Amino acid sequence: MTMRHHALEVTLTRPLTPAELSHAARALPLAANRDTTRLMAVVRAKTPGRAARRLRRRLETRLPIDVITTHYPDEDGQILLNVAFRPTAYASIRHAAARAGQPPETFVTLALHRALAQHASHEAARLTEAVRQLLARTTAAHLLTAVGHALTRTPGAPAQP
Repeated sequence: MTMRHHALEVTLTRPLTPAELSHAARALPLAANRDTTRLMAVVRAKTPGRAARRLRRRLETRLPIDVITTHYPDEDGQILLNVAFRPTAYASIRHAAARAGQPPETFVTLALHRALAQHASHEAARLTEAVRQLLARTTAAHLLTAVGHALTRTPGAPAQP
């Protein structure tokens, strides 16, 4: 298998100082967002998982890393999430995973999927109720026109009369 390059995003627990960013960039070329709370890096490795582990090893003593993710989804549309839990948190996860008869990685993956599905369900219900309230005060045609106008506006651009 050939070594590929993987684009990874690092989410930090706080903004970096210029000195911290410079120090970290000596270990690996990095691109920072405006407020230095997120970084991008390209890491050479056989798999995205190895790339994320390699990046964490190189930077974890230099930066306040929260999460490392792959920047692009894989063939299944999934993003790899690399999280380093504190020992006490990991022990709790291992214990709960053992009770569920699952490896810790599977347990966390399934818990995240459940939480995301629940969030999506709650958001859909919230939006459905908001639309019902709007329809109680206007017609469907007016509402669709307003939604179309809102969706075609460029964010940050001045409103057209």
